[in-house]
Parts: sequence; structure tokens; C-alpha cells
Amino acid sequence: MNNQWFSKVAVWLVIALVLFTVFNQFNRTATAGAQIGYSDFLEEVRTNRIAAVTLQESGSGATDIRAQTTDGKTLRTTATYLDRGLVGDLIDNDVKFDVKPREEQSILMSILLSWGPMLLLIGVWIYFMRQMQGGGKGGAFSFGKSKARMLDEANNTTTFQDVAGCDEAKEEVKELVDFLKDPQKFQKLGGRIPRGVLLVGPPGTGKTLLAKAIAGEAKVPFFSISGSDFVEMFVGVGAARVRDMFDQAKKNAPCIIFIDEIDAVGRHRGAGLGGGNDEREQTLNQMLVEMDGFETNVGVIVMAATNRPDILDPALLRPGRFDRQVYVTLPDVRGREQILNVHTRKVPIGQDIRADILARGTPGFSGADLANLVNEAALFAARRSARVVEMVDFEKAKDKIMMGPERKSMVMPEEERKNTAYHESGHALVARLMPKTDPVHKVTVIPRGRALGVTMQLPEGDRYSLDKERMLSTISVLFGGRIAEEVFMNQMTTGASNDFERATQLARDMVTRYGMTNELGPMVYAENEGEVFLGRSVTKQVNVSEQTMQKVDREIRKIIDEQYSIARKLIEDNQDKMHIMAKALLEWETIDAEQIDDIMSGKPPRAPKDWTSTNAAGVNGGSGSGGAPSGNPDGTPVTVV
Repeated sequence: MNNQWFSKVAVWLVIALVLFTVFNQFNRTATAGAQIGYSDFLEEVRTNRIAAVTLQESGSGATDIRAQTTDGKTLRTTATYLDRGLVGDLIDNDVKFDVKPREEQSILMSILLSWGPMLLLIGVWIYFMRQMQGGGKGGAFSFGKSKARMLDEANNTTTFQDVAGCDEAKEEVKELVDFLKDPQKFQKLGGRIPRGVLLVGPPGTGKTLLAKAIAGEAKVPFFSISGSDFVEMFVGVGAARVRDMFDQAKKNAPCIIFIDEIDAVGRHRGAGLGGGNDEREQTLNQMLVEMDGFETNVGVIVMAATNRPDILDPALLRPGRFDRQVYVTLPDVRGREQILNVHTRKVPIGQDIRADILARGTPGFSGADLANLVNEAALFAARRSARVVEMVDFEKAKDKIMMGPERKSMVMPEEERKNTAYHESGHALVARLMPKTDPVHKVTVIPRGRALGVTMQLPEGDRYSLDKERMLSTISVLFGGRIAEEVFMNQMTTGASNDFERATQLARDMVTRYGMTNELGPMVYAENEGEVFLGRSVTKQVNVSEQTMQKVDREIRKIIDEQYSIARKLIEDNQDKMHIMAKALLEWETIDAEQIDDIMSGKPPRAPKDWTSTNAAGVNGGSGSGGAPSGNPDGTPVTVV
């Protein structure tokens, strides 16, 4: 604080000095008058055009002469010697004159004028040094100061009540709060609280929110910093900041240090090519020493969050440093319901909103995804000038997030529109007829995102693994679009490129990773795909022979051909249903699960509803046509073909 105050005062002093010098010089110039030669001045005196004269010694024997003319002008001249006849000339011509002694310049002014340029340069240097370090606190000499922000109870109102969907993780970290409040409870039994807790989980699951809740519950000092705040352009800054951060924490013990995105500094040492000193490695080394070195940090608990635990240095994860790893996973259906209840408290909702239905209709959504869902629903309600957010708004928001935004302004030729309708009908029909596939929730030919059409499936529940029959059925569903184009439109388009890519990758994984073929058996044939700059091997390791890879290719081709044939037979045997479904899509652009049920049972499809989220359980997954991105963040069930 003192350094910051001093730097501000110094800058203002330099500015004041510059302004004073400029104004002083301007004032002298303004009052000096016109400069003339000494002979011209004498001529003016002899012709009686001078009314008054002031003589003043200016130093080095020179005389400064300022004259006032009879018409009110000011003239100025300088004599390098004292002209003794000048006084007589002034008396003879009735000119009033005055003689003043030499002005002595003040010591302060002399110092300012002498040292002003140097002070100005120092001020400019301080300014640029502060800019180079990003305007950080503490002035130009505080590169090694920690950027950790300290939170107290008054500035943090987040508690465990604001965290939902991760009950197991909350139970794990509640021990930290209990220990900080009553350490004797654990110490009398010989227990030692973990020195470090690493929060691990996919993006958006609430790791940082959980850390803020711990700070709000513990009522102890809480230092928060990002992993990227340690490393600067100057060598040694990162290690110095780590030391300073732990020094501050020791002074405020018991306390918590939270490092967000620790993978920025905690990557595996020795990663990458080449040698030499690595600033990031020096920062990591200092952190390892501070967490469990010769000195014991009593009462200082280090928490960190990352979604890349695989690239962290093993020394960072050993007991004594990060003793405990808390996994913050994607929420299940009950957790999603709790998270939705937390977020819907902040918006006015209608009577028809049911969090349990929304939770079942959003499998694989993280906490951040659900917060975005509530926000998008509120925006849809605001666009139609509604006073509350209703279920129709949530349905539109869910479609936008899962399938992408509508592109109604995109005008498609009738032939392409018809081709898309049959393409999506092919996906939907095969998905309804194949075993172990997710129910079809909605089919649309309205372009969304990068897709020209979307077939959306929602699973009936959370799924944590896939069996062979389900994976084979998924491959058949992916081929349904291209087969429909061939059978009904007699053409092939690029719209199925993403379908083929995903089907081939799924078949390859079944053969090379999951051991789902009889000929090759339960053995991994996939190549090592480690990345050099994550500390992995520099070269790929090929552990199989060329003959074996040929067998792998044959098995992949066998799976693809079999599922392609199955899907083609289903479409050819149900051409009447395909025509009805494609006609409904061309007429209404979007059909829901109930309309698809009518078509599959041989009935004419009922007219569309205003909104389709009444497919109560919200159970279905998604697939979108031609190059659409596949759905959910965790890879569970929303398929976009």
C-alpha cells in the first residue's frame, strides 16, 4: 500500500513540475516585450519616444533594460556593460528610470530547473515499468509479490446451500471446514487434515463454486489465485510469487489457498522438446517445496482445481502434497433437478415448470449447462414480453442448446429440402426399429447450427457404459440417412459425412479398444497417441504387426457392412412409413415423438402442438443431419446424426 501511494505521489509531483516550468516560461515570455538592439534603443531615447526605463543587472556584468514607449508598448534590450552615458541621455530627454538590484533565484527553483529533466525521466521509467507488469499492485518493484486475492466473510456470501448436484464432493470438503473450526476434534485421535485437496472434474461441474462455498462456510482467510498468475515474462517471478503467497498464508493461518486451473503451472516436468531452464518448472518446484518441504505449513490448506489431472506432475499428486482428490462429476438426474431448483430461484417461473421433467430431459448437462439453459429460457420469455418463464421457453432453450440455433432465414431449394426430409426420416425410422436405441424425441428439417436437419434422441436415464448391441444399433442409425437418400432420392450427398466419420470411429473403437470381436479377442490394438508437449513419448509406439492391422481393418469393414445392410433392409421394408414421415416433415418442418408414434402404428400423424415438451419424461437423445456436431458434453447419449 505504501509503495503504491509513493508511486502515485511521485507521478503527480513530476506532472506538477512540468506544468510549473511550462507556465513559468510562458509567463516570462508573455511579459518580456519586443527585443530590439541597443543602438535602436538609444535612438528611441534621443527621439523622445521612451517614457520610462527600468535597469536591472542580470549577471556576468550585463544589464537588462526594459523600456515603456510613449504609445504604451514594451521594449527590451541588453547591454553587455554598464553604459555610464546612458543615465545622462535619459535625464536629458526627460525619461523616468529606475535601477533594480539583481534578482536572486530561489534555491528551490534552481533545484527544480536543474533536476527537472532527470525527475521527468524517472517518472516515465516508473510508468513504463508498471505497464510492463500489467499495472500490478505495489509499484514497479513488486514483480515477486503474490497476486492472490484475499476474501473475508463479508465479501463472500456463497455457502454450501448454493452448491447442488455434487453431494459426495461436498461431504469430502466439509471435513476441511470442520477441521478449521474445531481442529482438536481430529487431533485428539491422531488424525491429520489433508494438506492439499485437488478438485477434479469436467468443465462446468462447479469446482470453483465449491471452493467459494468452502470459503463462505469456513469463516477463515481465503486466498484465491489462478495458475496463470504465477508466470510472467521475467525469469524467477513465478517462484517468488509462490514464496510470497505462502508467506502471506502463514501470517494469516489457519487459512485456505485456492489455485484455479493449476495445470497452467503443474504440468508434467520434462514435457516438450529441447532443454534449458523452464520458468514454469521453477515455479512448480517452488510450489512442491512450499507444500511439503523442510518447513511445515501448519494450518495452511491448499486447494486446487483442474479438468486435466492426466497432465499434472506426479510429485504434485503424492500424499503430503495433494493428499486427497475430490471428483466433481457431471450430475445425475437428481443432481440436475437440485441444480435447476437453485437457478430457477433467481427467475420468475410459471406454474407449469417442473424441474424433474427438465432434469430427465437434459442428460449429460453440467451445472454450467443448466445455468445456461435457465438463462436462455429467460431470454426467450423476455422476447415474447412474458411476465414469467414458462415450459415453452425451456423447451425452446433446450432445442437451441442441444441442436443449435434455428436458421429460418436460410432458403433451401425444394430438392435439397426433400432430400433432408428423407435423410432425417431414415435416421428416425431406424432408431425406432433397432433394439437398444434411445427414443426419438424430435425430428426437424429446419437448419440448426451447422446441420440442415436434426433427429434428436433423448435417453430414458443416465448411462455410464455402452454394450455391444447398443453400439451396433447406433452405427445402423447413423447409416439411416445416407440409405434413405439412395433409396428414395437416387443420389448421394455430402450431408452424411459426419455420420460416416462417427460410425467408422465407433466401429474402430469396438475392435481396437473394447475387444468386441471374436477373431481378435480382448486385446488393445490402438496405437499410442501420447502428445509430446504433455510429457508423453516423442514417438508413437506401434505394438501390432501389419498382418494384425489388416485383420483389424477387415473386422471394422465387417461391422460396417453388416449394420449398413440391416439399416437398408429396415428402410426398404417400411417405405410407406418413410413417405408419410417425409411428407409430414415437409409440411410441418418439425414432428415430435407422438406424431412419430402415429406414423409407426399406421395412423395419420396428428397435427403439431404449440410446443412439444409434454413428452413428459423428457426421455430422448439427438442426431443431426449432415455434419452436425454430436451433442452432449460428456459423450452420453445425445446423438446428433
